[in-house]
Amino acid sequence: MSKKILMVVTNHEKINDDTPTGLWLSEFGEAYNEFKKQGYQVTVASPLGGQAPVDPGSVSEDEPQEILNTKSQLENTLKTSEVAAKDFDAIFLPGGHGTMFDLPKDEKLQELLRDFYETDKPVAAVCHGPSGLVGATLSNGEPLVAGKRVNAFTDLEEKDTTLDQYMPFLLETKIRDLGATFVAAPNWSVHVEVDGNLITGQNPQSTVAVAQEFIKKLA
Repeated sequence: MSKKILMVVTNHEKINDDTPTGLWLSEFGEAYNEFKKQGYQVTVASPLGGQAPVDPGSVSEDEPQEILNTKSQLENTLKTSEVAAKDFDAIFLPGGHGTMFDLPKDEKLQELLRDFYETDKPVAAVCHGPSGLVGATLSNGEPLVAGKRVNAFTDLEEKDTTLDQYMPFLLETKIRDLGATFVAAPNWSVHVEVDGNLITGQNPQSTVAVAQEFIKKLA
């Protein structure tokens, strides 16, 4: 039986009137392609379902065709309310600045994350994807990330983008406030943290490394 992976992406498409956002395409595409190479079945969901916006800044002229081809998977996503953790073997949250606005507020996603984690299924997130973890609590009421080694887009990287002023919160700061041990690496370097079944990566450069650790857990 091939493994079934749930990927949850953002629907949020504007930081402000002048700045479009959405999913960072390589963080979805690189992970998606790694999963397909393993023969995994991948289902894509989002808080609202339907089309998931791609951040135009993540699509350059030299983007590999195999990444561009994965955009077709984002045209008609399921709603998170339409999926159940019992139907999947693991969950993966790619990033993009859009995730900062809708994933933390999606109560169904919080429920899914708890169900995956408490049934010993891998939970992975990269870059801004860990924003989806900040609202998630375990059955005992503790934040899912509390006491765990976690990694995500750092406050210094956010300042580097100059978008920090528009974010609803700073992700590293928020994760630290929830009681996690946040492990940061230098800006834009490949960095992954694995704490049991929780796998987190720092930035777009870390996507393949996170996906590979995720695959190891599933194996």
